[in-house]
Amino acid sequence: MPEHTIASREQWQAARDELAELEGEQAKRNEEIKRKRLELPWVPVEKEYEFDTEDGKKTLAELFDGRSQLLAYNIMFGPDYTLGACPGCTSLGDGLDGTLVHVNHRDVTLICFSRAPIEQLTAYKRRMGWQFPYVSTYDTDFPFDFGLALTEERAQQIPELKQMIDDPPEWLEEWSQQVGAELKDGLRENPSWIAFARENGTVYHTYTVSAPDPFVAPYFDFLLERTPKAGSPEPRAWRKDEYPD
Repeated sequence: MPEHTIASREQWQAARDELAELEGEQAKRNEEIKRKRLELPWVPVEKEYEFDTEDGKKTLAELFDGRSQLLAYNIMFGPDYTLGACPGCTSLGDGLDGTLVHVNHRDVTLICFSRAPIEQLTAYKRRMGWQFPYVSTYDTDFPFDFGLALTEERAQQIPELKQMIDDPPEWLEEWSQQVGAELKDGLRENPSWIAFARENGTVYHTYTVSAPDPFVAPYFDFLLERTPKAGSPEPRAWRKDEYPD
């Protein structure tokens, strides 16, 4: 952690004004990125997919629940995870329920996907106290077709992933124990946001963003960015019912 300067109010204000200029430049850049995001082309989803939900089988179109936009977070919870979903993804999930009523009233259905069977998702959702729809992509091509998961063959072809599996840092070994899966299986899941639109009966894929993009982080991370002390550089995470204190 850097040593902090102790200053007068006037010195603080001068430094804050300098930072405000940088923040203003970033805000302008963010607006440009937002515009480019909205200008992305839409790709028709021609393949038929059927998912397991708490209410039975549903198609991709049915997941929209009568709205024209679908936004989904892909939680790392593969069929090989024996102890639950990724703690970091779980922390992101903890922040979603409060937004449901707001996005639903703006023509957006918000859900989460995972590749574990629906029985595991339902039990985990109950444990975490979540309310959002939690949909299983188990035994479908959907996560592989849209980059939400890797096949075993594809995972072996990515040098960075192979390096993490062969020589994992301590925090990643702990993560493997937290989810109850070997790294070669656990790291095949890709934490991502994915968006779809539905117009005139056709579903379109419009956007995907994956870790390590800052958007794929728990909401409290954005709050912690405004606190005086820097957090740990290592991405350790705990489920809310497993903090060590």
